[in-house]
Amino acid sequence: MQVTLRVKRFDPEAPEERRAWVQEYRVEVPEDSTVLDSLIHVREYVDETLSLRCSCRGAICGSCAMRVNGHATLACKSKVQRMLGKDGVINVEAMGNQPVIKDLVVDMQLFWDKVRAVQPWLQPQGTEPEAEYVASNEAMQHLVGVMGCIMCGACVSDCTVMEMDKNFLGPAALAKAYRFVADPRDDAVKQRLGLYNQHGGVWDCTRCFECVQVCPKGVAPMDRIMALRDQAIQQGFTGSYGARHAQAFERSVEHSGTLNEMALVVSTYGIFNLPKLLGLLPVGLRAVYKRKMPPLIHRAIPNVKSVRRIFKKVHALEQRPKG
Repeated sequence: MQVTLRVKRFDPEAPEERRAWVQEYRVEVPEDSTVLDSLIHVREYVDETLSLRCSCRGAICGSCAMRVNGHATLACKSKVQRMLGKDGVINVEAMGNQPVIKDLVVDMQLFWDKVRAVQPWLQPQGTEPEAEYVASNEAMQHLVGVMGCIMCGACVSDCTVMEMDKNFLGPAALAKAYRFVADPRDDAVKQRLGLYNQHGGVWDCTRCFECVQVCPKGVAPMDRIMALRDQAIQQGFTGSYGARHAQAFERSVEHSGTLNEMALVVSTYGIFNLPKLLGLLPVGLRAVYKRKMPPLIHRAIPNVKSVRRIFKKVHALEQRPKG
């Protein structure tokens, strides 16, 4: 079958105005080919200057992560037939949020710096056991999903927060952080959660689901970030804007069955935090202009007792001893 690969290329040694360009390659490949197979065919038989990373070709090493048709994926896992657009073209480019070294190869230094920042190693305390630190099978089975991460960087590539704020630890690093917070052999949970509760940590995620969508191994980094938020609150880290926002949101829905947006803002930032509240004034004025201002008098929904019963049952379950 004939395939047109539209590759976004980059040559750091070219003059600045000619460093980036899009190049098309029309190649004949078997019907069961992957995008990686097609790119290797181009490199071997059409254009030896094309640069890309690959190793296992079996969705294990993660080195061939790149953007295909606008989303990060493993090129070795992406079948050509599934990726072909109606025009017979497949768009390929390097991963996002990381500097491009050449063509489809990015510098992963930012990725690894974020992973190291969450202290991805066990920190047990007390007397070291003679043989090994033993964990129950049940506890480790819970971690199987998150330990499936192959560190490919696809989630970082498409993270919308990292696109705006490089200070954000990112989905891969925070998923790795959860792996150690949830490990029963680790004794530094509170210190870890205090670290992740700071600016750039768990509360900066906007829950866009991009990391869940592109993860080739089903790690679901966003779900792990949400779990870290819950644990941070349980450990007493309730002073951040993110934690206060989450708790105010919960109280509002429990009380009235719906969200009191006016009270949510004040509860999040505090009634005496005038700089923050005044900073939101332009947003409020635009809401008034667009007729999207929430009502000043907030009323409960008609069947609010049913909502409160749900919350009561959930709180009761949370109080039950585990194990």
